[in-house]
Amino acid sequence: MPEAELPALDDEFRMQDTKLYQRLLGVHAPWAVEGVDLDVKDVREGTVTVSVSHDRSVPLRCPECGAECPGYDTRERRWRHLDTMQYRTILVAQVPRVRCPTHDVRQVDVPWAEEGSRFTALFEMLVIDWLKEASFAAVARRLNMTWDQVAAVQDRAVERGLARRDLTEPKTIGVDETSFKKGHDYVTVVSDLDAPGHVLHVADGRRQGALNSFFEVLGEDGAKGLERVAMDMWPAYINSTEHHAPQAEIIFDKFHIAKHLGDAIDKVRRSENKALAAQGDHRLLKTKYLWLSNPENMSLSRWKAFADLRKSELKVARAWAIKEMAMSLWGYRKRGWAERMWDRWYQW
Repeated sequence: MPEAELPALDDEFRMQDTKLYQRLLGVHAPWAVEGVDLDVKDVREGTVTVSVSHDRSVPLRCPECGAECPGYDTRERRWRHLDTMQYRTILVAQVPRVRCPTHDVRQVDVPWAEEGSRFTALFEMLVIDWLKEASFAAVARRLNMTWDQVAAVQDRAVERGLARRDLTEPKTIGVDETSFKKGHDYVTVVSDLDAPGHVLHVADGRRQGALNSFFEVLGEDGAKGLERVAMDMWPAYINSTEHHAPQAEIIFDKFHIAKHLGDAIDKVRRSENKALAAQGDHRLLKTKYLWLSNPENMSLSRWKAFADLRKSELKVARAWAIKEMAMSLWGYRKRGWAERMWDRWYQW
């Protein structure tokens, strides 16, 4: 059966549409929906264009300082909105620009989108919800966007989150570096360890300036209130903390200490394996990951096969035992016992 043609929109229906979209978009004075046009190619493909206008009788204000300013000109702007049924929906408005004595020419704010975005706030919320479930590429494909457009929506969401962050006198923070793009780029992430999942600051790179920028935002009084800073053994982070919060106790996290000790074990193994192999002893050949594996993750059969090596008089066995004793320090809950065990470990 051929698809039925859609009826033309009469004047009464158009008026109902403008009121409907006024409510759906949450548009209020001095903005108003003045028209809704439907361009249909077929039942599955079409575009709804919603025209929004600004009341010229209402004074214009600078978006920077809020001062009442004379109008300069208008520019047509378009934003993609949530689909109407199956049809793509576009908002169109002639947006005024003002000439501010202090900030020069500025475009006035619109209530449905952020400055610089070509998507409405509600559409960006949809993109963020999808990003929690799928990759950039999948979201871009499903919503008919480019990868860069999806990335820009995420960037704006991160900026909004950072603007809402609460920097009220954190006591214990964690500083970590995160790599992306196959390890070529880094960001520094500062978190409140007393409120798991609460990110306080994100900065490009892992140099001292990246952490310095956090302390600048935190302020001198906030830095003085810090009691503990957990981090890896990265000199840039250590130097920044000692400069801005010298009273804070620096705590090196277990993961990075384990990594350093693991590297030391592997150096011992390589050196000893070379010496033994020269004598025809190949016990350490292909045993690298036995020494570096977490015993808790080993199967029972693998642990038993590892017994002869770890109980031997080999240098690498001694190095492994020293590392395992260091890892046990995190199991203590009383400071006195932990300090005594630390002294024993250090003397060993």
